Amino acid sequence: MLETEAALTSTPRVALLALLCSGCFGPEYVEPEQGGRDYALQGEYTNESFGAQVVARGDGRFSATLYEGGLPGAGAKPGAPGTANGRDDGSAVTLGGDFDGALQGGTLRVRTATGQSAVLRRTLRESPTLGAAPAPRAVVLFDGKDTAAFAEAGLDPRGFLAAGARTRELFGSFSLHLEFRVPFMPEATGQFRGNSGIYLQGRYEIQVLDSFGLASESNECGAIYEQRAPTLNMSFPPLAWQTYDVDFEAAHFDGSGARTKGAVVTVRHNGVVIHDRVALAGPTGRGEPEGPEPGPLLLQDHWNPVVYRNLWLVPR
Repeated sequence: MLETEAALTSTPRVALLALLCSGCFGPEYVEPEQGGRDYALQGEYTNESFGAQVVARGDGRFSATLYEGGLPGAGAKPGAPGTANGRDDGSAVTLGGDFDGALQGGTLRVRTATGQSAVLRRTLRESPTLGAAPAPRAVVLFDGKDTAAFAEAGLDPRGFLAAGARTRELFGSFSLHLEFRVPFMPEATGQFRGNSGIYLQGRYEIQVLDSFGLASESNECGAIYEQRAPTLNMSFPPLAWQTYDVDFEAAHFDGSGARTKGAVVTVRHNGVVIHDRVALAGPTGRGEPEGPEPGPLLLQDHWNPVVYRNLWLVPR
């Protein structure tokens, strides 16, 4: 999210910006078969000793990150991972940097700076909470049938909930489950690569972004925007369905309207805790001002075709 554009909730303005910016950051692929060879090579690779994340950068260019022990959230050891860059010659991608590698089909062969050689195979991970059924007493916000729970909402041509939705109902403390999918935008970078966000009470944003293969930062996927980086970047490759499971405790206020306790949030990204009872300093970006009143759940529209499904919430 760009902070100066955090609260783009006016439908006409969003539509105009989307029109003006369409194609500014390269193609936006919304299905794997559209992504061609670049998408087929991008992804996660692993064996019993290493894990690697290979990211397409457009025009046959790739970057790769190599972790000792496995993938993030699945065995990767602490410490700085190795990075490498390379280009596809039509037969294979040759990588060089902190390690050397050759990527061909579903196999990544690497040689580390210490002389270790390894063969890694492409793997597809799935969140353990993907497809979670609504809990007892849940308010079902979107199950693929209609958008009745939203004051502002639209469906994409496949029937998924499009970014740019705001709930009719207002909420205090709650537990939330949702599933999201960011587009494949190999030529885009930074905040223009599959951007959206989950605004809790319209005040506090959990960033949604294609941050696959990147370091954890306070503006990357899973961040409490510009307040706290996730403890671990658990982003899956673009076009994979991902999950957020959020426990949110609303801020407390006294009779005079003074805040006596800040909001607290725990976030699980693809089943892994990335924020554990983090006290929020206040609204993020251009989130609405804090107050004792409840607020909506807002799925930010930031021009990119990010989509959502299986949204439900349990008030607490």
